Amino acid sequence: MTDEKPGIVVLERPISKVELARLVQLYFEDMVKLVVDVEQGIAAVGGEMHADAEQVLLDHGSHQADVWGANYLPGKGCDACIEYTSLINIRPSQGNRSMLIMDPAIRERVRAVVFALVGEGEPLA
Repeated sequence: MTDEKPGIVVLERPISKVELARLVQLYFEDMVKLVVDVEQGIAAVGGEMHADAEQVLLDHGSHQADVWGANYLPGKGCDACIEYTSLINIRPSQGNRSMLIMDPAIRERVRAVVFALVGEGEPLA
């Protein structure tokens, strides 16, 4: 886990609940933005905009085609803790014309990384 930019943490290993709670409280109080590199299996968590976390991953060596934005909502349970929506997901050249990640296979890859590194929707406290 490295702090690339204030409020954004790159995860290669699971985040602690204390650190996740800090990032959640920093901007939105009930959720945190994140960007996942589905090829490297890493995530940039935190920040005010997905584009900031996206840039951190690109600076970290990720490729644009592999990074996807989402929101994580702790305490919502495994079926409702991830919103697969972000402006950075609008990519007509990759067949994604929406803010929502349209490809179920990509959504599943994002979900797997989020569950491994961030959580499965458990409460923070």
